[in-house]
Amino acid sequence: MEGIPARARVYVACVALVALLGLLPLPAVRTPWWALALLAALYAGCEQIARRRFAGTFYPVLLAGAFLLPPPAAALVAVPGALLSQGAGVRRLWRAAQLALAVWAAARVHWALDGRDAVVAPDFPYALLPAGAAVLAFCLVLTVLDGSILVVAERVPVRRAWRGLFLRSLAPIAVHGLAGLMMAVLWRSPYGPVAALLVLLPMGVSWWVFAQVHRERAAHQATIRALVQAVDIKDGYTRGHSERVGQASMMIARELGMDAERVEVLRFAGILHDVGKLGVPTRLLRKDGPLTPEERRIIELHPEYGHEMVRGISFLGEARGAVLHHHERLDGSGYPYGLVGAQIPESARVVAVADAFDAMTSNRSYSRARPVPVALAELERCAGTQFDPRMVQALVRSVTRHGWHPAVTAEAPRPPRPRSTVVQR
Repeated sequence: MEGIPARARVYVACVALVALLGLLPLPAVRTPWWALALLAALYAGCEQIARRRFAGTFYPVLLAGAFLLPPPAAALVAVPGALLSQGAGVRRLWRAAQLALAVWAAARVHWALDGRDAVVAPDFPYALLPAGAAVLAFCLVLTVLDGSILVVAERVPVRRAWRGLFLRSLAPIAVHGLAGLMMAVLWRSPYGPVAALLVLLPMGVSWWVFAQVHRERAAHQATIRALVQAVDIKDGYTRGHSERVGQASMMIARELGMDAERVEVLRFAGILHDVGKLGVPTRLLRKDGPLTPEERRIIELHPEYGHEMVRGISFLGEARGAVLHHHERLDGSGYPYGLVGAQIPESARVVAVADAFDAMTSNRSYSRARPVPVALAELERCAGTQFDPRMVQALVRSVTRHGWHPAVTAEAPRPPRPRSTVVQR
């Protein structure tokens, strides 16, 4: 992290100083040092395993410390494991300070709500209330610090830095909080710390399963990224087009109320819709001016090429149908098979609208970009013949609500030819 800006180094130092202030009362606090040392060693070991074998950070031990120890002692549990982790010194210092502050806040909230007595008793279901509040405090502090380092170190705009951070982290941290609470209750039970350690076994198995899903998803993303980069290299005029079509497809799907899994599949469909252009001669993709009938027939093979390329990728699901049929038209005049109306897969009807919208709002080798309102009006004019009216209206509503910022992808486009319909290659 040697390239970190000076302002970010100063910020990390300030956060570390605040964390140190939270540890200062430790000598005056009645602390079971053996428990602190055991939890700190346990967290350091779990952290090493989690980072090498799994994905992310293993929080149950930290939260168990917040439920068992006074705030300064609980904060110290995170420090050795974070300082012994991989990475540059500034990264390790930042991680140690961040986790120490988050655990301190969680322990402070837990003790303020008499959570310690509820754990010792144990008093259920009341014990869930201070534990839940502590998890919220832990998650909130991590969110504030994660967003702030993005603003300071990477100059991410303030309104984007914290967007979605809290909600994305709350669910996994809540699961870790439940495991930490079970550890704390068993620790205080007649069975002692040995029984508490048994909680880590099922938690470790579930974390391993999560890591496998994470790796599989990363492999999916890498596969898609490689295909899209190949298309972008081949056809420079449409660089970025695939990602924008994926974004527009996702906007339409969300507006139609589709579930999150299907929204993600339609995003993949939009991103990969033109992958078949890898089989089309580059001179045709970059040609200025009209295509001959023979050239157009060659370009119109790209949906079938694309389908052949992705049909063996099982995780794409209905996205494969969108790749094959995104140039079909409701009136049956599209290609490659001339499907009519509902014969066209819904995913293909979504991608067709998203593709046409981005094609009209971006400069291409054969047309200049149109303003967004003009492009939306053209889509509405062609609804019912070329495009599905439901998909068009969904995009119009979403763009009206959230806006659209098209990218200009060509440097010197030729003047456009007059067109009466939306033409795409």
